[in-house]
Amino acid sequence: MPITTCIFDAYGTLFDVAAAARQAAQDPKFPQLADRWMALANHWRLKQLQYTWLRAVADAHDNFWEVTQNGLDWALEATGLDGDAILRQRLLDLYWELQAYPEVPAMLTTLKQAGLNTAILSNGSPDMLNGAVQSAQIGALLDDVLSVESVGIFKPHANVYDLVGQRFSCGKDEVLFVSSNGWDAGCATGYGFTTAWVNRAGEPMDRLPWTPAHVLSDLTTIPQLAGV
Repeated sequence: MPITTCIFDAYGTLFDVAAAARQAAQDPKFPQLADRWMALANHWRLKQLQYTWLRAVADAHDNFWEVTQNGLDWALEATGLDGDAILRQRLLDLYWELQAYPEVPAMLTTLKQAGLNTAILSNGSPDMLNGAVQSAQIGALLDDVLSVESVGIFKPHANVYDLVGQRFSCGKDEVLFVSSNGWDAGCATGYGFTTAWVNRAGEPMDRLPWTPAHVLSDLTTIPQLAGV
């Protein structure tokens, strides 16, 4: 079947999750971030993901905003930056204002002009996702924003991937699923989607039973992969 539906993970895929720490480091109010913002961003993202997996396995679901704050608190302590309430709040505020990667608007525009369905499928809570979509000004280029909150468990549980077929009445073989997380793209492959892993950092392939169909350095060629 031809691809009819392009589904994107949000954080790290469409939106630059390192931007919050990077922007805060540019603020003269926070000189302590100058040589630690990258480590902070990496710790924050890793713990954010790890806490979603642990909550899924432990059947202890909570919304992604709580998980995001938990991950930040761990990262602040790990980098010796804990105890500064003003810095913590600034980082959280910036997380609501994440910008899309530069190639995202043109890529989504091409997909929409070709008549394909486009949507986000994310661990993010609806309010967080809506904030990011509005900040990046890409709402008009998306048919929907799907959140795991409707099923109460984080990716890569199959119930999350089921949301795509339920929303768009499409077969798994009609879906191109795109994620910056190798584990997400791998598990979506096992689910039955055609997948693309956006490996911006040049990381090794995750050792899983499944591997993504495509490995990309950015999102520029997604329309070609979708047959546009």
